[in-house]
Amino acid sequence: MTEPGLYQILFISAALFFIGVYGFLTRRNLITMLMSVELILNSVNLNFIAFNKYLWPGRMDGLFFAVFIVAIAAAEAAVAIAIIINLYRSHKSIDVKNAEELKY
Repeated sequence: MTEPGLYQILFISAALFFIGVYGFLTRRNLITMLMSVELILNSVNLNFIAFNKYLWPGRMDGLFFAVFIVAIAAAEAAVAIAIIINLYRSHKSIDVKNAEELKY
């Protein structure tokens, strides 16, 4: 079995990115929007690792960027879930329309 080439990995990454963008723009539930942002970040990680492997095989720059993005995504998810829990406690819903009153 052969390993996937750069174009196959970039195709998967683009598919993940556009699924994430579609999910973020069409869903009104905050949890699914958070999962869509995570899909987008994972597609970026896949790009970093693919380009690192095929363009600079001896270097580790892409892997370090990927680990950094995973750490940022974990912190972002923790803060977002805390905000969603507080929103649910105060409004009994996690719908985006109910979160609009938090602007003022």
